[in-house]
Amino acid sequence: MSALRENWRIVALVVLLVASATALFVPGVPPGTSADGGTDAGGPEAESASQLTNLNYGIQLSGGTRLRAPIVGITAEGVDVQATEATQLEQTVADELGVDTIDVRVRPISNDRQTGAVEVVIENVTQQELRAALEANGYQPDTVRDGVTRETRQEMVETIDEKLRTSALSGASVQIVNVPGGEHFVSITAPDRDREDLVDILNERGVVKIYAVYPGGENGSYVREEVLQRSQMDDISSANREGIGWAVYITVRQDAADAFAQRMVDAGFDDGASCGNYNHSDIQQTTGDGCLVHTLNGEVVTARGVTPDLGGSFANGEFANDPVYVMQTNGSEQANEIELNLEAGQLPAPLDLSEDSGASLDPALAERFKQNSLLTGLIAVLMVSLVVYVRYQRVEVVVPMVATALSEVFILLGFVAFVQYPLNLSHLAGFIAVIGTGVDDLIIIADEILQQGKVETGRVFQSRFRKAFWVIGAAAATTIMAMSPLMVLPLGDLSGFAIITIVGVLIGVLVTRPAYGDILRNLVLDED
Repeated sequence: MSALRENWRIVALVVLLVASATALFVPGVPPGTSADGGTDAGGPEAESASQLTNLNYGIQLSGGTRLRAPIVGITAEGVDVQATEATQLEQTVADELGVDTIDVRVRPISNDRQTGAVEVVIENVTQQELRAALEANGYQPDTVRDGVTRETRQEMVETIDEKLRTSALSGASVQIVNVPGGEHFVSITAPDRDREDLVDILNERGVVKIYAVYPGGENGSYVREEVLQRSQMDDISSANREGIGWAVYITVRQDAADAFAQRMVDAGFDDGASCGNYNHSDIQQTTGDGCLVHTLNGEVVTARGVTPDLGGSFANGEFANDPVYVMQTNGSEQANEIELNLEAGQLPAPLDLSEDSGASLDPALAERFKQNSLLTGLIAVLMVSLVVYVRYQRVEVVVPMVATALSEVFILLGFVAFVQYPLNLSHLAGFIAVIGTGVDDLIIIADEILQQGKVETGRVFQSRFRKAFWVIGAAAATTIMAMSPLMVLPLGDLSGFAIITIVGVLIGVLVTRPAYGDILRNLVLDED
């Protein structure tokens, strides 16, 4: 028992090695993995995972696509606009610029924002035009620049992530990357997927609108009114039902159902309506009593009338009791697309894919990268072992040193497998850096203990070990501080390198270096 107490650091090292082996090789141990070593979602990362381990690989080691593109938009900042003025200002600016209100967003002054901002997310509007539109309505922006606000960038990440998660690209990831000059790019990584699959989802903003079109203007002209918005919807699903065909079924929120029904009654749909001909580009060419029109990204999906039963349900309150709205579509593909866009939400702004600076990598080439990376790691271990042996020429010192350094890498691999962190080339560079810094620290320990004369007692050993460990701790703190900015800033591959290096240094300082000290103490004291 006393031996275990004295060598508890070695015991802790062995326990972590066993835990790492479990995370690496036992099917289903990391959260979200299945028995075949992939992810439960069955997405691209499941396909890129090794059959022998639970490790996941990014596009550089499994193949796939990385797309980086700026967000389309210009922003006027320093606009003195209050929350009560936001909606009206959006409409006013849209009218001045001749664009849809969906392409204008006002960020009013709030607790989180000291000054207001106005964004226009469409390509054919210039900075001068936006400034002129605001000044014509009494607003004086401090600056007008290319790009969008921080809030819009965050909404872009969340919406794209949701679109990818609910689509066939469920293994993809998205983040904002800063580039020199202050420009912000959206970076999307889809392991083991073609660029076309990614672009198909990102090319469309996913704007779904439901209009009521009815004769209610001057001289019997037609009015087009948006009657149901995404914020008023609760549950959305698509299905093929007998008598209806493929459709999207929308459950209207209870607190919005009465208002929606009343709006339909006020528009004259309470007795039903026949649609006749509908012309989206010129609604005055429409014929009939009225239409319910569904559009996706500005294109008409369906334009249909209202049956007397549905109109009656608006008037007598039955719809509010069971507020399920049926949006008919032209087949399953269209129904699924509308469901996806309603579930994920529309993109706050389009991406300028013409400036895509990403890349695609063939899986066969990625496999070669993986093999070459493994070979590089083995060469690094052999070279380190050779240098250490030349330095000490004592097998009993060299073998534990190299074994301890390798155990550090093994524990780090177990950590990566457990958190399901996709490995790329930058991460493997971090592993090699961990091997180098780890052996450096072990050499410091060995030199401090072995090069200062005979170790006669455990007290002498502990004194020398503590002296060496202070040096190691200071070096580790310096490394962590130097790498921390790279880890927290959105700098792409550099962030991955920093994360691996920092975690490796922490494992070394907290586990492997102290364990090596116990191993060396046993060897040195046994010699006496």
